[in-house]
Amino acid sequence: MSRGIETPAGTAAIRLPEGLDTPVLVVDAARLDANIARMAARARAAGVPLRPHAKTHKCAEIARRQLGSGAAGLTVATLGEAESFAAAGCDDLFIAYPLWAGGPRAARIRRLHETVRLRVGVDGMTAAELLAAATRGAGPLDVLIEIDCGGRRTGVPAEAVAGLAAGCLRLGLNVLGAFTHPGHAYATPAGAEPAAADERTALAVAGVALERLLGHPPVLSGGSTPTVVAGVAAPVNEVRPGTYVFGDRQQTYLSGMSAHDIALVVAARVVSTPRPGEAVIDAGSKALASDRPAWLEGYGRLLEVPEATIDAITEEHALVRGFRHPLAVGDLVGVVPNHVCTAVNLGTEFAVVADGAVVDLWPVFSR
Repeated sequence: MSRGIETPAGTAAIRLPEGLDTPVLVVDAARLDANIARMAARARAAGVPLRPHAKTHKCAEIARRQLGSGAAGLTVATLGEAESFAAAGCDDLFIAYPLWAGGPRAARIRRLHETVRLRVGVDGMTAAELLAAATRGAGPLDVLIEIDCGGRRTGVPAEAVAGLAAGCLRLGLNVLGAFTHPGHAYATPAGAEPAAADERTALAVAGVALERLLGHPPVLSGGSTPTVVAGVAAPVNEVRPGTYVFGDRQQTYLSGMSAHDIALVVAARVVSTPRPGEAVIDAGSKALASDRPAWLEGYGRLLEVPEATIDAITEEHALVRGFRHPLAVGDLVGVVPNHVCTAVNLGTEFAVVADGAVVDLWPVFSR
């Protein structure tokens, strides 16, 4: 089982201002900007548009940084996220999710469609019918057909794309192409390259069928952070990574991010040292989340003492063991969460730091 980030104690730690009220999400501005620039350069080198997944950060200021670095638009996971980013001035949005457009959601989707350049994911005719009804008379809604490339979550088999796309066209929807999420890249530390190959295979099948149906090359959108880092190649012609902006403990295995690339930690304080070799910090499952893949040991990693393991968490506490450097009550530490997206969803704002001082506070919205 994998332990996590291993560097000499403290060498990769984000400088945390002593006056922080913990637990709190802390973002290192310089590392964040470097991560954004690196992924933008990777997409340019591959010759594909970058449409980053903003569910990772849920933050208008970070979205503006991504768009300012060349992103073509944003990907979101929920209608609420789309509305929040639209209100913040982000006007090109892809809801990569098979929305149910019934009830009060119908009017919300229509308003959004009339306000921004909107794309929505579709993986079935029932959802397509509701989307068409909700936006009828407001101009054709752009949709992408979701295909399953191995994650076994949502999406249709690549061979079924043409039939669903034809049904969407009959309803008056504008089919732009297809998308997929190679989520099985997260199944093992070595999962990125085979998942990327599965993604390309599925999108190739879908692309041939859609080009025949539409009469022009379709959008073929793919990518998670691990698979984009593994390499972008045809037929993929758009990528949607998200976690790269911050990094997390999983990405140090899946995407080769170093501890020095980690741009977000949950700042926590030691509140108890109940037994020799043990410390309790004030960031439990309500701050770190409880995500832990089977191949990863513990619930996060302390950059100040990377040899330590967070062995157990409850709602407000995390038990730290295995540290060589003493931890005392009152010590401030930065915890790298296993999965940064879920940790961000538990916070209300980012304390943005530079040179060991808080320089701004950025709200987290649509939680």
